[in-house]
Amino acid sequence: MSHTAEWKVRLYLFEEGHTTKARLELDTGTNRLTGHGTARCAPQDTDAPEIGDELAVARAMEDLALQMKRAAYGDMRPASAPSLPEPLKPYPGWLDTGA
Repeated sequence: MSHTAEWKVRLYLFEEGHTTKARLELDTGTNRLTGHGTARCAPQDTDAPEIGDELAVARAMEDLALQMKRAAYGDMRPASAPSLPEPLKPYPGWLDTGA
């Protein structure tokens, strides 16, 4: 079975004071999800905006990844997949090398 798709991703970074926020928007054509992440620089830390960007984006990606897993598991239920234990883990037919 051959399948090709194009999903659009937009990343927005906002910095105010010592706080960086990231918003990661995913548009699959049939679904839209938004991940959010925040990083704060402690007052005693050296100001390094790139570190805040990296942390905020990583956290937004983690948030979006969890939402994607929930969406996939929800889609598997009508496809006769076995019931899913909590926390969300895929059934053995799908590999999850993340944890």
